[in-house]
Amino acid sequence: MKNLPLLPRPLRRLVLVLGDQLWLDNPALAGFDPAQDAVLMIEAPGEASHVWSHKARIALFLSAMRHFQQTLARKGWPVRYVNLDDAALDQPDTATLQARLRSVLSELKPQALWMCEAGEWRLQQDMEAAAVDADVPLRSFDDTHFFCSRQRFARWANGRKEWRMEFFYREMRREHGVLMDGGQPVGGQWNFDADNRKSYPKKGPGLITPPAQFEPDTLTRQAIELVQTRFADHPGELESFAWPVTPEQAREALRHFVDERLHMFGTYQDAMWTKTPFGWHSLLSVALNLHLIDPREVVAAAEAAHRDRGLPLAAVEGFIRQIIGWREFIRGVYWMDMPGMKTANHYGHQRDLPAWYWTAQTTMACMKDAVGQTLEHGYAHHIQRLMLTGQFALLAEVNPQQVADWYLAVYVDAIEWVELPNVAGMALFANGGRFTSKPYVASGQYIDRMSDHCKACRYQPALRVGPEACPVTTLYWNFLDRHETELASSPRSALMVKNLQRLDDTERQAIRDQAVSTLARLNDL
Repeated sequence: MKNLPLLPRPLRRLVLVLGDQLWLDNPALAGFDPAQDAVLMIEAPGEASHVWSHKARIALFLSAMRHFQQTLARKGWPVRYVNLDDAALDQPDTATLQARLRSVLSELKPQALWMCEAGEWRLQQDMEAAAVDADVPLRSFDDTHFFCSRQRFARWANGRKEWRMEFFYREMRREHGVLMDGGQPVGGQWNFDADNRKSYPKKGPGLITPPAQFEPDTLTRQAIELVQTRFADHPGELESFAWPVTPEQAREALRHFVDERLHMFGTYQDAMWTKTPFGWHSLLSVALNLHLIDPREVVAAAEAAHRDRGLPLAAVEGFIRQIIGWREFIRGVYWMDMPGMKTANHYGHQRDLPAWYWTAQTTMACMKDAVGQTLEHGYAHHIQRLMLTGQFALLAEVNPQQVADWYLAVYVDAIEWVELPNVAGMALFANGGRFTSKPYVASGQYIDRMSDHCKACRYQPALRVGPEACPVTTLYWNFLDRHETELASSPRSALMVKNLQRLDDTERQAIRDQAVSTLARLNDL
């Protein structure tokens, strides 16, 4: 890519734009003067190998960044764009983003470095360290993409005994006037989950309108070819790559979802079905997390669909709750609890992640489907992540850091601020219930109820012991047995323990023995 126009000298301000900050309202770009300032964007191979990233995740970042560079160039703004294979920096000691930034700062010697705060604690520390090493003053701005700043969330959280998303969500609704009728929620209640979260009909989901997909253009094809060559040993496929990589595509994805898919989202948001990777989900997390589209625009479009066109309130509220509620809450929790969240391990689990998480070569039908679609598309919806791959890792006593690294690697929408709290906090309970009231665990019978996976599986979801016992079911009851005292002390999990206590000593010992055998052969399930 050509760096035109030429960078100003002397350089008043160098604005660093990270790969998940691709929007022109970036606060670090406020007051940008092309006669005195320049933008810096850096592709760093170290970011692809920090975790063993899915090919589609790497290609997505590269393509979206290169499209944003073109946008800046069309504005006539000077841009220093460091390519992945930049000849001067393509060395082992300059593979990381920190090293490349330090090198560029030493070369350009700007009077100041400006940036929007990073979406990952590690990167923020690295950028600050690079600026110090290069003796360049750094100014970091609040990320205004979000409804709730880190400081605003801290004010909400401080002094509260428990952090619960539902209460935060209600406050955000009131504060931003979303789905409100005066001082009351539209429809007379805050949450319509009772009308949502059904399984598909027994005959299957029927015809589902597919999500918006985008044919790769020249820039995207170049990014895909580069990834295929340079990261050939990384997991995942690129044949089905069709993600939005520009704001225009993101808005088209939003329009298509609201017009064609939102009306069924709430009903089936938790449902799973073999070879049905997207269901009725929006797939907008990719565009949102790269800042290609503003969450306010997304929320406004969904709200208008109910107000002006009569789309079901339960579907609209359920979707809006994911954006203004859970998404904002998770980000706040992340920044409140880092860096400790990264190493949290409430249960002391230390087993290795089963190898089939990288290959989908397992005979468990539910895991084969969820991991298989993850490798194909870099995507799985929240229940597949929470109650399939996440829950199994918890029940199998896998080290939380290995699990979190896997999630960060394989999902195209994964930025650590959203990935880590959902994995460490929600899926694994590794932080001991900092913002959740119980571990999210269930037997294979839950999977049977919410999907068709168990019908063709060699394992039987109702069986705890024996050669056909479902590993999820066995390990679920083993988990209850191991943590009986702790689980019994919480009203949210006490009922599960009461079911365990109905079993006699012989039955409980049989579960323990089966669990020992299951845990010893995790790679062969």
